[in-house]
Amino acid sequence: MSKKEIKVSKKQGKPRVHKELSGFEVSIDQFGELKSSMNIEKINKFLDANVDDKKLLEKEEKERLKKEKKQK
Repeated sequence: MSKKEIKVSKKQGKPRVHKELSGFEVSIDQFGELKSSMNIEKINKFLDANVDDKKLLEKEEKERLKKEKKQK
């Protein structure tokens, strides 16, 4: 059997981002701290508006199932 070769992507340039997040860059400094070019409050506001929270959806689903069981 032959070993699978690992392909390394050699993409250069910046990745595509949502227009509200244009200019957003993240890097890790020598101490392992994340450095961002955008304010964390702005990022959180964007995520709240555009991404569903899985934990909240699961909690709502469990509560709905409990109510259905009680009604039976």
